[in-house]
Order: sequence, then structure tokens, then C-alpha cells
Amino acid sequence: MTTEKKPLRSSRSYGPKDKDGFIHRSWMKSQGLPPDVFDGRPVIGICNTWSELTPCNAGLRDLAEHVKRGVWEAGGLPLEFPAMSLGETQMRPTAMLFRNLLAMEVEESIRGNPIDAVVLLGGCDKTTPGQLMGAASVDLPTIVVSSGPMLNGKFRGCDIGSGTDVWKFSEAVRAGKMSLDDFMAAESGMSRTPGTCMTMGSASTMACLMEAMGIALPYNATAPAVDARRRRIAHESGRLIVQMARNDLRLSKILTRPAFENAIRVLGAIGGSTNAVLHLLAIAGRLSVPLELAEFDRLTADIPLLVNLQPSGRFLMEDLHYAGGLPAVLKELVPFLHVDAPTVWGQTLGQSIGSAECFNHEVIRTLTEPVNAVAGIWVMSGNLCPDGAVVKPSAASQALFSHRGRAVVFESIEDLHSRIDDPALDVDANSVLVLKGCGPKGYPGMPEVGNMPLPRKLLELGVQDMLRISDARMSGTAFGTVVLHVAPEAEAGGPLAMVRNGDEILFDGPNRRLELLVKPEDLAARTEAWKNSRPPPKYSRGYYQLYVQHVTQANQGCDLDFLSGASGSTVDRESH
Repeated sequence: MTTEKKPLRSSRSYGPKDKDGFIHRSWMKSQGLPPDVFDGRPVIGICNTWSELTPCNAGLRDLAEHVKRGVWEAGGLPLEFPAMSLGETQMRPTAMLFRNLLAMEVEESIRGNPIDAVVLLGGCDKTTPGQLMGAASVDLPTIVVSSGPMLNGKFRGCDIGSGTDVWKFSEAVRAGKMSLDDFMAAESGMSRTPGTCMTMGSASTMACLMEAMGIALPYNATAPAVDARRRRIAHESGRLIVQMARNDLRLSKILTRPAFENAIRVLGAIGGSTNAVLHLLAIAGRLSVPLELAEFDRLTADIPLLVNLQPSGRFLMEDLHYAGGLPAVLKELVPFLHVDAPTVWGQTLGQSIGSAECFNHEVIRTLTEPVNAVAGIWVMSGNLCPDGAVVKPSAASQALFSHRGRAVVFESIEDLHSRIDDPALDVDANSVLVLKGCGPKGYPGMPEVGNMPLPRKLLELGVQDMLRISDARMSGTAFGTVVLHVAPEAEAGGPLAMVRNGDEILFDGPNRRLELLVKPEDLAARTEAWKNSRPPPKYSRGYYQLYVQHVTQANQGCDLDFLSGASGSTVDRESH
């Protein structure tokens, strides 16, 4: 019995022997393409976020060429197109503000052009989720090729990690324990090659989750950016995407509910970034896969920390790759995974990791001897966060898991910067640092400032961690006892906006409670006064205004409300 193949999407543009077909083919032939490439070959879009302003993605120009080799080899037509590049270390006010803009651009570029499938080339923190959100709303065959982590940083004979050691060195300078000259000397040794942070930051976390969800080839997450194996993965992805186009293997067939559950459990095992919570919620929303914030806690509650990487551990991504990469982690995690989940390369997830091995159990631990029995994502509830907040316990101090202290409040990031090192600041080691105005609407864009610097006078006394609470995000490379993503945010009138200096706050991590110890009637009175004192909107034009008016809260993934769901791949009207 034979099954008739579905016509290629690109054939509508390149197939007709009429005026419209003439226009589509003729202008493409101006690039030197021979006539036969339009005779039924799958057209593969290569969505590239390469940019010299995004050092993490600086190697993607080269990787695109290797993808093209694979596409040509498999009988496809590769056509590269650019997408907005979001450099986490460079963009102001925060790259997260523009994740949804990238998603819109990618969605419309894919839908509007005559392509049959797409390869997403990304890496830096917001590029991978932004691209995937856009692609999910079109739902063509899709595969991810990541830029890969940079090599380990080196300083005075020791490995140092992106972000994680920046925070440590900075605090050491402020505490008078490291000279400014030494701090500056470490700068050149930290970022030695192109690629993403080699700690388990947001970029490495998302690359791991793409692999765990079956939409990026094995070892895509860990092969260093400058390793030849990264180019091989790109080449093989180019071959595979042609077959996916012919088989009409769409993204929605892979990114099912079990794939999201696998990703969340892997997130816990690798000590992944809390940013992944926002991204997975947003991606699920594009695919209409049911997923709620509370499930990140439920699905990771029994998952120990298996990967011994900064900031929750000791090693770096290069070490993880040599130890066996993500396949070795997945194999150890099998009892918790949906091993029958499909992958873009045709095997189930379980089949694909059958031969995986671990070569260094210091880097990849076992379920019986984990790095830390307490891992995953804590999702808090209580009157200070009615719609939730998140904590990464593997990067926190166990001594602060249950804590009660008085609030030291900063109304904005500028307020924090101006007062945090003031010797007169009324703060002690038991205080709770509270930062407002850094949520999706408030900043805008929800920056990575939740891991607030500790007051200098406490650092000088040897204090190394304090409970910190905000509506902001935190870099995946950061650490500390930090409550993040408080929802609703202060700018939206959440209870966080009502916190005052001296208020007592109760944090009960094991029981997931975050309470502002203020009488309900007093909180209601503060809320009413807050509503009556609101200033006019800050933004009156452009993307900022659009974003602030339509962005959802952290517990919903911070997507724009009108982008939830999908519009599909069909465009009915011709352009001529």
C-alpha cells in the first residue's frame, strides 16, 4: 500500500508555470541558483541569529554553511535568512524585553516565505526560546542547532565560569578581598572563545532542554562552540531537516505534553536556569500544550541535582561534554522520563540514549549519590506572591531555607544602586532585601537583577548570602537565596508594591510559603493608596508601549497576550 505524500509548501510558489511562478523563480535565480533546484526540492529556511553584537552567536555564520552542506547533500535547497539577535550581555534595558519581538519576526518570516522546514540557529539566552516560540506558532518541521558553549575560562591556573565567577569576584572586590587589578586581569581569561556561557546559565539550560525534548541532535547542548563536532552536528541537522520536510514531521508532533514534562525534569537534574520556567510556559502556550507554573515544582520535587556544574556545583560545560554530555544525564534520569517520547531523528528518546555512557561521575552523578538531594524549582505561594514566585534551591543557602526578617526595601534598581553601599543603610544579616519595579511591565522586560548585591558593610563582616525577593529574573549563572518572578509584579499592583521598610517577611521554603506579615486590612489600605497615586504611563509609542500593554505576568510566561496560540503556516493570498 502506498501513501500519497503531501505536496511541499514551497511548490505553491516555485511550481506554477505562470506569471507568479515566473516571478518567484526568476528573482531567486539572480543569486546563481540553477533551474532544477525549483523542481520539487524541499526548501529549507535557515533562521540565523548571528551577530557581532552577540558574542555567544558569533560562530553561527560558520555553522550555517555546515547546515547548508547537509541540506544540499540530502537534496534540499537551503536558504538562509536573518533574525534579530539578542545579546544578553549587551542589550539594554534587557534582552528579555525583545524575546517576544524576535518571536514575532521569526513567526512571520517563516509563514510569509516559501519554505518547507526551518533550522533555528541560536544560542544566547533569549534567541533559542524566541525563535522556537515563533516557529511553534507556524508549526513546520523544525530543528534547533545551538551555537554551543565557549571553552572553560582560565585565570591563574584555575577554571573560571561565565557569570558565576563574575558575581563572586565582584563581591570579593567590594568586600576588600580582591584587588581591582586582579579583577581586571580575570576579565580576559573568562571569555576565551566564541560561544555561550560555559556555566549552566540560561543558554546552556535551553540547549539542554532542546535536546531533551527531541528537537536538537544528541550532544548539541554540550559540544563546545569551537569543537569540530559542533560542525558535524550542524551538517547532520541539515541532512535530517530535508527528510523531516519530506515526511511533514511538524514541531507539534514532537513538542507534546510528555516532551515538556521531560524538559522540566531535566531542568531539575542539571540545576538549570529559572529563566527556563518563563520560556517553557511561553512555548507551551504557542502550542496549546497545557502547562502551569505549579507543575515545575511538582515535576521536579523528586529530582536530585545530577550535574555538578556552576553555579550549583563545581565544573563547566566543557567538562560535562567530556563526561558524556546530556545523553549520559538522560540515561541516569530514565526512571523519571517519558522514554517513549519521539525525537526528530526518528528514535524514541529511550532508544537514542541506549548506548550513552558516563566517563566522569564527579561531573555527572548518580541518583543514589547526587550532587544535592534538594534541586529543581520551588514554586512559592502566599500573600506576597498570589500568582507564584520561584526559587532555585540548589543555588541557595540551606541555612536560609526557613527565614524570618524585616524588609529593607528598594523601590527601583536605581534606588538599590544608590543606597546598597551606604554605611548608613539600616540593614543587618537577618534582613530581607526587597526590590520592586523590575517585572515585565515595570522595568520593562524583567531584567536579571534579582540576585541583588549584598550591602558592602555586611560583605566586609563576612556575610555571604541573604534572602532577597523581587519581581525580577536572575541569570542562570547566578546564585544565592533569591526569590524571583514574584507575581503579580509591583508595577501591576501586586502585594510586592505594598511592602515597606521594617515589614516582617516569612520565607518557608520547604512548605513553599512566602508571607508578608501585615494585617489584611492594612495591606488593603496600602493597595488603595497605591492605586490613587499611580503616575501616568511611561511609554507612549513603539514596541515599549506595545509590550507594556500586552505582556503577561511571569506565571504565564511573559508572552504578549495576543501571541498565545498559533496561526499556522497557510497564507492564502498571492503577493502579485
